[in-house]
Amino acid sequence: MRPYERIFCLGLVCLRQNMPTIGHSGPVILVTSVFRLAAALLLAGPPLAAAPSAAPIAQGGSAATVDIAAGPKAVAPGVTFRTFRVPASRGSTRVYLVTADLNSPHVHAGLLYSGAVAARQTVLRMAEDQGVIAAVNGNFFDIDEGEHPGVPATGAPSGPAVIDGYPLEAAVPAAQQFGWQPLRGDAGEDVVGVGTDGVARVARLTLRGDIHTPDATLSLGGLNQYALPVGSIGLFTPLWGTASRARAVCGTDTNRAAPCSRDTYEVTVRNGRVAALSNAPGHGAIRANTIVLLGREAGADALRALPLGAPVQVDYSLEPSSGIPFAFALGAQPLLRAGRPVPGLDAATADPRTAVCIADGGHALTLLTTDGREGTSTGLTLTRLADLLSRLGCTDAANLDGGASTTLVTRNPFTGRLTVRNTLDHGQERPVPNGVAIFSR
Repeated sequence: MRPYERIFCLGLVCLRQNMPTIGHSGPVILVTSVFRLAAALLLAGPPLAAAPSAAPIAQGGSAATVDIAAGPKAVAPGVTFRTFRVPASRGSTRVYLVTADLNSPHVHAGLLYSGAVAARQTVLRMAEDQGVIAAVNGNFFDIDEGEHPGVPATGAPSGPAVIDGYPLEAAVPAAQQFGWQPLRGDAGEDVVGVGTDGVARVARLTLRGDIHTPDATLSLGGLNQYALPVGSIGLFTPLWGTASRARAVCGTDTNRAAPCSRDTYEVTVRNGRVAALSNAPGHGAIRANTIVLLGREAGADALRALPLGAPVQVDYSLEPSSGIPFAFALGAQPLLRAGRPVPGLDAATADPRTAVCIADGGHALTLLTTDGREGTSTGLTLTRLADLLSRLGCTDAANLDGGASTTLVTRNPFTGRLTVRNTLDHGQERPVPNGVAIFSR
């Protein structure tokens, strides 16, 4: 007998036993209450699954366990939520999981997006605006650390991003990325997302593009990104937003804090022809049918050859290493490949974490956050996070921005309201540029 059937039957027994003593309206009220309770349980779907067996987690050379207190709860058809605790370097850390069955016709994943590359909003606000049922924060982003006085931070993400199959931005040079430093020789182009084949995967997205002018074909070195490679030309589209483009010529390919370049040139192209020229990066919204080409050093020299009115055409794409185009993707740091931790993960710093787990051949996508920095929770190191994800059955996984950015929201299936599930750093949501969203059809 199912739980709600037992409750219903117990209610009838109670009604029968108390019928002689309750008033005229008592039976009606009690029957109504029982039916309401049974209906609520029926609407909640099948009974919760039993808690899975405790899984050992390596900690300081001894075995510890994952404390899963309860089975998953339904958020929507094909989407579940659960929470549990794991041992941390000091005390324990609570973990929050949302798992989406990508095989379900009711479920799809997409990019949580603020509306512009260089703009930030809270996860809760973006989730409400986009009508999602669950979401987490996304990629690390340009945040003001005082490295370039007088140059405002853009808030733009560090890595590539794709929305609805359309390229939004490319990766900034690896040494210019915030939050973590890729392995030596790594271009920082790793992403996590879902392909046009409906399969979730971790891969790389590399910018390929050319600028065609009357006299030459120039290589494109950037797309809507807050830092351009030395000597390159970057493209900014209306999707960039209103943020200043001055940050894009600061730092170098090996040093984020290096001074801003003084050798720059900007070309505005409207309806396919050069409409304006400038020696300095501009700011403000880019109009429809308009693009901006910003060059530094050698790239600036190449753009100076373009006169007003010259025809210009730009072709570009973000090419996936998997060979399969992404329907959506965002920058991420690989944690697991084929179920094994990638080399070089940090084993010392424990923080609140946000990660994405891929299982079931890419047909199950799990969003994960952990607490930390609050109370007795220290969060997890990247090595502990990778180990946890592996023991949870993830074949591939990627780390997203953590710390004060870590946020997971889900929609209450009965009230329809979105709620932040994890413990926020200092009790406040930090605005972020993007995230991973789960939608229910």
